[in-house]
Amino acid sequence: MTTTEIRLARDERDRAAVFVIRGAVFVSEQQVPVEEEWDERDTAAVHLLALTDGVPVGTVRLVDQGDGAGLLGRLAVLPKGRGNGTGAALVRAVEERARERGLARVELHAQTHALGFYARLGYTAHGDEFLDAGIPHLHMVRDLA
Repeated sequence: MTTTEIRLARDERDRAAVFVIRGAVFVSEQQVPVEEEWDERDTAAVHLLALTDGVPVGTVRLVDQGDGAGLLGRLAVLPKGRGNGTGAALVRAVEERARERGLARVELHAQTHALGFYARLGYTAHGDEFLDAGIPHLHMVRDLA
C-alpha cells in the first residue's frame, strides 16, 4: 500500500525537489519558458511537497498577498502521482496553511483545462480569461470561512 505525505519543503533538498517537479511539469511538459516559471515570489512563498512512499511527486506554493488572501500557485504533480488525490491533497494543505495564517480566502489562476478540478474543491471562477505563459487561465477564489 502506498502512502502520500504532504509537508513543508524543509531544507535545500526539499526545495530542490520542488523546482525539479515544477521544471518537469511546467517547463518540459507544458513548454513554459524557464524564465517565466521561477519568480520573485518563490523566495517568500510557503512551499509544500507531496511525497509518495518517501519520493517527491508534487508541489504547490502559497503566497500571502497581504489583503487577507493567499495565492495558491505552481501546483504541479508528476505523472506517477496523478489520479490518486495528490493534487487535491496539496490544495487542501494550502488551505490549511492559509487558515493558520489567518487568511480569509485562497485565490488562484487556473489553467482552463483544470477548472473542473478546482470547482470540485469549492473554487469559483470569475473575470475574463487571460493568458499566462501563453496558456489560457481564469481567476478562481474560495472563501475559507
